[in-house]
Amino acid sequence: MEKEITLPAEIDSIPVITDFVNEILEAADCPMKAETQIDIAIDELFSNIAYYAYGEEKGMATVKVELDEAAPSVSITFIDSGAPYNPLEKADPDVTLAAEDRGIGGLGIFIVKKSMNEVNYEYCGEQNRLTITKKW
Repeated sequence: MEKEITLPAEIDSIPVITDFVNEILEAADCPMKAETQIDIAIDELFSNIAYYAYGEEKGMATVKVELDEAAPSVSITFIDSGAPYNPLEKADPDVTLAAEDRGIGGLGIFIVKKSMNEVNYEYCGEQNRLTITKKW
């Protein structure tokens, strides 16, 4: 099963996207822990698109949800036409350091990478495409 939603790439779109994805997850009997981890990933990844993809310009972003009920798992792809950027290339933060000793940034994508089974990025057809996969 595959569904998608396209909305303005702005922070106000996050609750709409989260509700859209959660409706699909709940219909598939996704456990609450996995749903919460996915919600955190949506917040982090869509926030990055909203803040950085288009600079001062306004743009749109698509979130595509692919449910594999046999696995069971879900893959969610975040698609934008903003500046090319692969967040997976950023070095993971040293979480053994105290918060005040760490550099700024990178913790959100680190949490996404640790909580999802797969995280993949590609720049294709002048679009950023970041896909997360969560199995349960």
